Amino acid sequence: QVQLVESGGGLVQAGGSLRLTCAVSGRTFSFYAMGWFRQAPGKEREFVATVSRSGSSTYYADSVKGRFTISRDNAKTTVYLQMSSLKPEDTAVYYCAAQAGGREWPATRVVMYDYWGQGTQVTVSS
Repeated sequence: QVQLVESGGGLVQAGGSLRLTCAVSGRTFSFYAMGWFRQAPGKEREFVATVSRSGSSTYYADSVKGRFTISRDNAKTTVYLQMSSLKPEDTAVYYCAAQAGGREWPATRVVMYDYWGQGTQVTVSS
């Protein structure tokens, strides 16, 4: 079993920055490709970014490309999402997810992931 705990969300003005953190425990962290998703009220959960098991490859949704950066620290069993130039439309609950074995790349769909965190709220004011 794998446990994922997100933190770092909050309220920020448009144009500002936040860094989300996902702490992972329970199994060998480097076995998992990691992803970030988000879900706004009344909308489906959508893909944001993913990072490969080693951290050498990343992939982003077009809506965040150039503004968000995903990274991981395998020694600390943690994955990060650095968010810059935030917009009101980035407001959502952000979820961290783990895909066993990194079997599909890039993993951009919810069903491709095996474990999920509880989410952290990000609110961007205009």
